[in-house]
Amino acid sequence: MRQYPNKRNISGKRIGEARRIAKPPLTQDDLSARLTLIGVQLDRAAVAKIENNLRRVLDFELKAIAKVLEVGVDWLLGEED
Repeated sequence: MRQYPNKRNISGKRIGEARRIAKPPLTQDDLSARLTLIGVQLDRAAVAKIENNLRRVLDFELKAIAKVLEVGVDWLLGEED
């Protein structure tokens, strides 16, 4: 089992990476807007806090983020390369 000391979430770095490598790349505002379209309310500030490891991600939020970014939840959790 992996250990993640002193981390509020382990997906923040990958969320930012997926945003930047998306075609076309997405801003935090873009991600927030796309999440709103599928019923998940995360404003740009919340996305920034998640990416900077200052806010936890709820399970339903992580699933929605993965869907919008077209990546797997396992990838966001660092379980896949």
